[in-house]
Amino acid sequence: MIKLPEPMEQIVFNLLKLANTRLPPDVGWALEAAAAWETNGRAAAQLGAILDNVKQAELLGRPMCQDTGIPVFYVRGEIPPSIREDISAGLARATAEIPLRPNTVDPLTRESRGDNLGAGMPVIHYFPEACGFTEVSVMLKGAGTENMARLGMLNPSEGVEGVKRFVAGVVLDAGGRPCPPGIVGVGIGGTADGCMAMAKEVTMSSGENPDPALKALEEELFVALNGSGLGPMGLGGDSTVLAVRIKAAHCHTASLPVAVNVGCWATRRASVRLSGGRAEYSQEASL
Repeated sequence: MIKLPEPMEQIVFNLLKLANTRLPPDVGWALEAAAAWETNGRAAAQLGAILDNVKQAELLGRPMCQDTGIPVFYVRGEIPPSIREDISAGLARATAEIPLRPNTVDPLTRESRGDNLGAGMPVIHYFPEACGFTEVSVMLKGAGTENMARLGMLNPSEGVEGVKRFVAGVVLDAGGRPCPPGIVGVGIGGTADGCMAMAKEVTMSSGENPDPALKALEEELFVALNGSGLGPMGLGGDSTVLAVRIKAAHCHTASLPVAVNVGCWATRRASVRLSGGRAEYSQEASL
């Protein structure tokens, strides 16, 4: 059993506070770079407002966006038996105290419990491993981005060109609705459900893609999408995406699944590694 420096409920609360009030460094740097190279005056003004909002959120300790999303948790390593209960308690407390907007509702009645819990909530993905530590990561998915997620079951004959067309089509069709520029996650291969999961999970990554072919495809899509002219908030400009992240898995010989999870400028994430009675918080996730 992993020794904790404080109750897991408090650790989850801290994690949600960090993710909601402070932008990950790599995302902040990408926004500043976009503002520096932007040639469209209206787009530059949008990016300036975004950067000011980020600074105010960190200074005041308040969420940087009114849509605090649905938290998606990833638990790796040694899995405590009470982790679901602890995450639920931490999320309910964070909803009341940070505060977070109570976003979760019954899909048919649209009624809310007011605590971001309910059937199927919180969303937690488990990756058990005998490694001597527990790592909990969280990403926040608002509806503006989640509503733009798409899955394509392409014909294998469409190949890489088909993948590029599909990704570009999803991002450009989304327009300004997901509040660009943001990080675009792409899953390629696997099964239909697995592909969608990869596209969401890979938006948490902050490191360089270890696969040279996927890295080259990320760079090609990054250049193409930023050359589209869609721009910040869909109002035109040079900055449509901050990054493209791709994860791939082997798939059936007769399938070519491709999923896109479009991110907003507030790509919010945080992680904590628990080991030896210590909690090490970070926003440099690499999943």
